[in-house]
Amino acid sequence: MDWRVKTTEAEIIPRLIEAEIIPRLMAAHRHDSTRGGSLAAKVFPEDVLAFSDISMQHDAAACLEFVASIRSRGVSLPAIYLDLIAPAASRLGALWCEDRCDFTLVTVGLWRMQQVLYDLSPEFRTGPEAAAGQRRRIMLSAVPGSQHTMGVLMVSEFFHRAGWDVWGEPMASQEDLLAAVSRQWFDVIGISVGSEPQLNHVGELIHGLRRASKNPEVRVMLGGPIAISHDYARKCGANAVASDAEQAIAIATQLALDAP
Repeated sequence: MDWRVKTTEAEIIPRLIEAEIIPRLMAAHRHDSTRGGSLAAKVFPEDVLAFSDISMQHDAAACLEFVASIRSRGVSLPAIYLDLIAPAASRLGALWCEDRCDFTLVTVGLWRMQQVLYDLSPEFRTGPEAAAGQRRRIMLSAVPGSQHTMGVLMVSEFFHRAGWDVWGEPMASQEDLLAAVSRQWFDVIGISVGSEPQLNHVGELIHGLRRASKNPEVRVMLGGPIAISHDYARKCGANAVASDAEQAIAIATQLALDAP
């Protein structure tokens, strides 16, 4: 679908694109050991349908109440993020793309889902995976010009939970990113690529970040909704590609360990 001809609300529509890219950005491995092994401790398709409808028809408090009811079955917070909120956001994006739902309802629904993320954040960040000892630092951002705020927010939450210090500005300009890497030390830079046209600018962005970086050995990792190959990553100067949040943490940790 050509998003450019869908509507004239060009500054708002990119926020809806995130509703379609979150599942690929955030879809993590479905291990029972991390999300609960019992049948009752899983998120079901009907839960996703109900949550997406509630987000459009009721307030943020109702969304939180519904999430609490799902958690009462023993569903873990990571599963709430990855198996409930992400696919529900994807459904809202699909409804809008198919002209089955009002633009305003979808926008409000996505905003309420993001509010749920903010409300759950303090507990999520202090989960059992939070690491002690040496803390690594990562910069997380979309390619400048993107507005994938919810997707980068969710990735940031998982890095916080894993014990990383995170600088995350999803809507940062290139000047903002260059200024940050020149003043602060980052072990890894993570860049989310949201559309094919952005691929033409990723190499230049990475080159500029490396030149400005306070850490001369900074590692760069790519991710996002675009299926980026490892070959492309090498050509544009990135060290690695991550397909989901859990893989991103594992790869970033290894990159930081391997740095001179």
